[in-house]
Amino acid sequence: MAEHILQNVVLLNGQRSDIYMDQGKIIAVRSCGTSDHKHIATFTRITDGKGGLVMPAFAESHIHLDTVLTAGQPAWNTSGTLSEGIAIWSERKQQLTREDIRDRAMKVIRQLIAHGVLFIRSHADISDPNMTALQTLLELKEELAEIVTLQVIAFPQNGIIACPGNRERMEEALRLGADGVGAIPHGEKTREHGIASLEICFELAQKANCFVHVFCDETDDPESRFLEWTAVLAMETGLRNKVTASHCCASAYYNEPYFQKVLSLILSSGIHIVVCPLINSSMQGRFDSYPKGRGIARIQDMLRAGIPVAIAHDDLLTPFYSYGDGNLLQAVHMAAHLAHMTGRNDVLPLLDAITEHAAEALGLTEGYGVTEGCHASLVVLPVTDPADAIRLRPKPLYVLCKGEVLAHTPAVETAFNHESITG
Repeated sequence: MAEHILQNVVLLNGQRSDIYMDQGKIIAVRSCGTSDHKHIATFTRITDGKGGLVMPAFAESHIHLDTVLTAGQPAWNTSGTLSEGIAIWSERKQQLTREDIRDRAMKVIRQLIAHGVLFIRSHADISDPNMTALQTLLELKEELAEIVTLQVIAFPQNGIIACPGNRERMEEALRLGADGVGAIPHGEKTREHGIASLEICFELAQKANCFVHVFCDETDDPESRFLEWTAVLAMETGLRNKVTASHCCASAYYNEPYFQKVLSLILSSGIHIVVCPLINSSMQGRFDSYPKGRGIARIQDMLRAGIPVAIAHDDLLTPFYSYGDGNLLQAVHMAAHLAHMTGRNDVLPLLDAITEHAAEALGLTEGYGVTEGCHASLVVLPVTDPADAIRLRPKPLYVLCKGEVLAHTPAVETAFNHESITG
């Protein structure tokens, strides 16, 4: 018997449906109005989806919950560059406390949930000798486990080779329960140091059999080519689909023969790509004369090649990016423009980038979706057409976690008060 029915919703394929849920899972999806009496009992609760578009709950595949809501502290990033952002954050993180991180992270997690996000991968800067951010986020991971899947990646913001002690802190982070380790090879002092940092990262991950999440080629330099190394090391270590490369901005500037080689390596390795269009569209190209670079990886070409590309929000009101509200549809909207993906056939691949592909990057494919047997963690948007989800970027009417309504935002309506426009 269904304990909860989500009635009158529209699937991505346009089918109007009722979704039957029990014990946190979807037990049936039926055409709207065709009552399945064997699944209905007198105690069954019914939620009216009001004809809204239903999708699996969104997955945020790259965010920094330790840096959120710190923009302007102690200074604003006037150049808009990555290097100034790192310098400001290096000063701000000297003041970190568990209470500070927890309060800011919780505010943003609430924003993410309100926008339909229930699966989050956060990076925690472990360049701080006390690893305050990592330990606080691990505590939140445990505390919120019933409603949010939170993965924590040990991220060496100041580099692995360039920052003495970061290798040991990454090892300690894994002992404490981190879900994976990261690297920032383009931030190391030399190309050779960048490669060495990747080798250390993969060595630690191979021993722990954990995720690898590389901040890869976040630069306008076409000679920054750590993406190929990430793919090769994923194959050599056998970690393959446990590996994610974020940003990959330099790939936009690669010559075509080399880019095709990199595409082949990515496909062979099985690694995931995450693009962060909000921050990279504003941060990249700062040193260019005109024409300025777009700052975005070649999403369309990667998707056409069969590479699962995820789209992430990344920073939210930080020294690196001073905007953002946790709405992944904003990131999708920006990506649609930067990647020239404004055609009708681009709509579903773009939405896949914050659902299926993002969930795959987090290793959450089992039970993810809107079919029988999947977890009943869903979003219902106040639109019917999938394109309107990207065009209007609304908050969900409902966010369901394991079959229970976790958040509800009534649809916004404007009241007009002049007779010429009230018809």
